[in-house]
Amino acid sequence: MKIIHAKDYSDMSRKAANIISAQVILKPDCVLGLATGSTPIGAYQQLIKWYEKGDVDFEQVSTYNLDEYRGLSHDDPQSYHFFMRDNFFDHINIDLANTHVPDGSNPDAEAACSEYDRMVAAAGYPDLQLLGIGNNGHIGFNEPDDHFSAGTHCVDLTESTIEANSRLFDKAEDVPRQAYTMGTQTIMYARMILIIASGKAKAQAVRDMCYGPVTPTCPASILQLHTNCVVVADEEALSLCPAE
Repeated sequence: MKIIHAKDYSDMSRKAANIISAQVILKPDCVLGLATGSTPIGAYQQLIKWYEKGDVDFEQVSTYNLDEYRGLSHDDPQSYHFFMRDNFFDHINIDLANTHVPDGSNPDAEAACSEYDRMVAAAGYPDLQLLGIGNNGHIGFNEPDDHFSAGTHCVDLTESTIEANSRLFDKAEDVPRQAYTMGTQTIMYARMILIIASGKAKAQAVRDMCYGPVTPTCPASILQLHTNCVVVADEEALSLCPAE
């Protein structure tokens, strides 16, 4: 696990965008695993700026997102389909046919999840998987548990995750209680993992991820076992980690 120190959120976003753009430049037809939430927005904004300047080209890129709320249609403003278009895809030259998000509108969880696993496997798994980390150490929507998950599956969101995500909804009651998410095993198949974190609220989770025991009670801790995992975090998120 390589840890890259950033000064603040803006610096973290630029450093993360640098790593993602390098992947696209080195392999124009690469497969990117992408994440949602507030943390990656700054990186997406930086990538959009570089695209507009002609520094990076997404025409041949394909993407697979980590997760989607169960029960939301693709055009629901709170869906991750909508989030990705609004914050990234609609502002670059990516072919929308090459962008993929789990089908939260499919009420058949087993069918939706197995189909997404098939698609990700057929793509050869991501060359680079972008991750955020939850306050409780979750990655994707893989919540603390007594075992590490395997493939894409339906999860019941914890109250802490619902509370954290409620800022994006009118009220907490509007946050879906379930989601479809890639499993930790699927995430680990990525050839490179880039995980980003910002702010004091993430400090304990970052410390547990990087320096704690590998345990499903902190799902992100499994990334210690990945052969090419890069952590980009700002000073506040790294405040509980040993000085290096």
